[in-house]
Amino acid sequence: MSLSTVLFFFLAHLGVGIAFTLLFVARDAGVKFFRFNGGLAAILLVIALAFRFQGAGSGLSTSDVWLLVGALVTVFYWATIGRAFTTARTAILGCAAGSGLIAVALQGIEIARGFTPVASVAVVALTVISFLTSAAMLGGACTAMILGHWYLVIPSMEVAYLQSIVKGHIGSMLARIAVVGVAVWFAIATWQPDIGVPNFRHYILSVDGIFFWQRVLFGLAGPAVLSYLTWETAKIRSTQSATGILYVDFFTVVVGEVLAKYIVLATHVPV
Repeated sequence: MSLSTVLFFFLAHLGVGIAFTLLFVARDAGVKFFRFNGGLAAILLVIALAFRFQGAGSGLSTSDVWLLVGALVTVFYWATIGRAFTTARTAILGCAAGSGLIAVALQGIEIARGFTPVASVAVVALTVISFLTSAAMLGGACTAMILGHWYLVIPSMEVAYLQSIVKGHIGSMLARIAVVGVAVWFAIATWQPDIGVPNFRHYILSVDGIFFWQRVLFGLAGPAVLSYLTWETAKIRSTQSATGILYVDFFTVVVGEVLAKYIVLATHVPV
């Protein structure tokens, strides 16, 4: 495990998550909003692939190929939005998001199989779902934050758009909490001393467990409180206050998901 691997997964999931959540934002946000977010997603994916190429001594995996496809389509989307292929813009974005989600799912399969030569179906499924919910939560937090800021650019934009994306962010956060809870329970309940996997109960109660508890505090409890506050603020149409809360929310999500990537590589538990 290396820092570049942690950053690769984090940046890839954030980039894919942004592309995915853009599909649920109304076109009234304007071409510049989609161009900005499309460019941000493209940059994140390119940087992620740079980290991956740096450490890919044995060649690229299937997930890397799909991520590369997703990055190329995202770059194409950014370069053409508002300039060409106007009627196909949603389809292009859908292809970018779809390729990225396939890559994220394949990453989960590859990582789970790397834990042990014979990974159980449950471990593989949990890792895949964990990676997908991570991408959705990261993308939802980032897109919601930028959309909230965009009300300064387009003050007449319907507040319902912010309410909708915040609702989606809350949904992805609840799904993430559920997956982490199941993963922790499964790791503790099925651990055996002869399977070559670290004892997760011992890990979370040891000094090293500080990373897990920070992950829970910053990446799950923090966003749970902050996303609720954002929702309540958006309901009273206070977009500036909601945006301020979303900045803090996005920061906590980033800290939590970076720690999650470290923990899954260190302990083989997809939290």
